[in-house]
Amino acid sequence: MITEIKRDYYLEQVIRREGNGLIKIITGIRRCGKSYLLRTLFKNHLLENGVDETHIIEMAFDLFDNIEYRDPKIFYPWAKKQIQDNEKYYFLLDEVQLLDNFVSVLNGLSDRKNCDVFVTGSNAKFLSRDIATEFGGRGDEIHMYPLSFSEFMSIYDGNKYDGWNEYITYGGIPLVVLADTDEQKMAYLDNLFQETYIQDIVSRNKIRNVGEMELLLGILSSAIGALTNPNKLQKTFKSVNNSRITATTITKYIEYLEDAFLIEEAKRYDIKGKSYIGTPLKYYFMDMGLRNSRIHYRQMEVTHSMENVIYNELRMRGFCVDVGNLTIVEKQKDTKVLKKHLEVDFICNKGSKKYYIQSAYMLETEEKIAQEIRPFLKINDSFKKIIITSNTPKPFYNDQGILIMNVYDFLLNMDSLEL
Repeated sequence: MITEIKRDYYLEQVIRREGNGLIKIITGIRRCGKSYLLRTLFKNHLLENGVDETHIIEMAFDLFDNIEYRDPKIFYPWAKKQIQDNEKYYFLLDEVQLLDNFVSVLNGLSDRKNCDVFVTGSNAKFLSRDIATEFGGRGDEIHMYPLSFSEFMSIYDGNKYDGWNEYITYGGIPLVVLADTDEQKMAYLDNLFQETYIQDIVSRNKIRNVGEMELLLGILSSAIGALTNPNKLQKTFKSVNNSRITATTITKYIEYLEDAFLIEEAKRYDIKGKSYIGTPLKYYFMDMGLRNSRIHYRQMEVTHSMENVIYNELRMRGFCVDVGNLTIVEKQKDTKVLKKHLEVDFICNKGSKKYYIQSAYMLETEEKIAQEIRPFLKINDSFKKIIITSNTPKPFYNDQGILIMNVYDFLLNMDSLEL
């Protein structure tokens, strides 16, 4: 297996933002490839386009060798000292959330006309509303995910079917993908979760009861694609180990997991009422390998895995993704009226574009097809409606104008929603 992974989708986004006067902020879960994108791929782009290496200033704040530079009183004078002339300088700063008072420092560098500032960060907290306000509109975020299935297949030595099985098992963290054996992949994922993500979350948020946090991760890992909320989770805690944890504490823990980009929530949207429904919500893991590591590679139902992968792909493509809820009223044979709730797996919005998507691993019978199509037929608008499955040979439109495509065509073609 080759060791260089192209991340062209993200590299193009970084290149497009060169010289826009804003601080380019690359965010994402740790080990998803942010540093490689910035300090290898983007740096090589600069060098290939004639930028002098002395005008590319790098700093990795997570390295022990650079720990003193986390002090702005040391870093800022050092950074200014690197600027020797009026030519453009590119500052590539890694894990910038570790730099104290980084907002003021970055604003100071960005104020210089010949400085173009690019940074990475692994914690959503440093892009909170308060800090965004401090940036004064100068921040320009590029959010990065682990390898998509398309990126994974670009280096996988095998067919898409075997690749799919590997991908939904071990995920898309680059170093995991590049490991040679299943044992190495599992060991790396287990270690990464324990030594990097858990340790980061616990130390950053000063969590005392680590066991509760780990139990919550296990519960969420077992319930991807299921509707839940802190109150439901509290009852699960009580039934599993008679825990007295409160819903408030669970809410905080979930926020910590979201801040670390381990999970994302998908809100429910009332399609007819055109408004959001408070709870319950759905939670999806940003990497399937990390999720499977938490459940020790059990309960890996491909239906839920496919739904999670589709969600991540849509988010990677820049869509806002909600879970659709549709309330319908049906008359029964005895003239009684029955209210039913139908679900659309994903409502995807980006600008003026909107898509309704169902994830259905198998469409093996006419009854199953009718079940998946039913919510679409109750939606009174003309936006595109799509079913993604695994057993359709090629994309086609049915008699109701619904596009049915297989998951491979969807994932391997960035323009698949336009077919």
